[in-house]
Amino acid sequence: MSESVRGEVLHVVSPTEAGDHELEPALEELAASRSILVCRRGGAPSLLELLWALLRRDPIEPMTIVADLGGETVAEGDEITAQVADTELTGVYTAVGPVTVESL
Repeated sequence: MSESVRGEVLHVVSPTEAGDHELEPALEELAASRSILVCRRGGAPSLLELLWALLRRDPIEPMTIVADLGGETVAEGDEITAQVADTELTGVYTAVGPVTVESL
């Protein structure tokens, strides 16, 4: 089953850089020739939202999305929207459709 998610990109690992990182073998196999996007679920929070999260001791919810960007350029700090499906790995999703990028 898939769901639509929005997230702020914290780190991007392109297919050519995957060998430079110590990836879990299952993630490396899942990514193959696709990009790995490490994101903050929900997008970029405002200063007030960050303060409120700190006071509630509510941690940032990270998620990792494996996506074929199809020539799309994604950079750290961009916000993305994607339709994703769960994988066997906790916190790792695969994009099942196009990834929409909103540069900030």
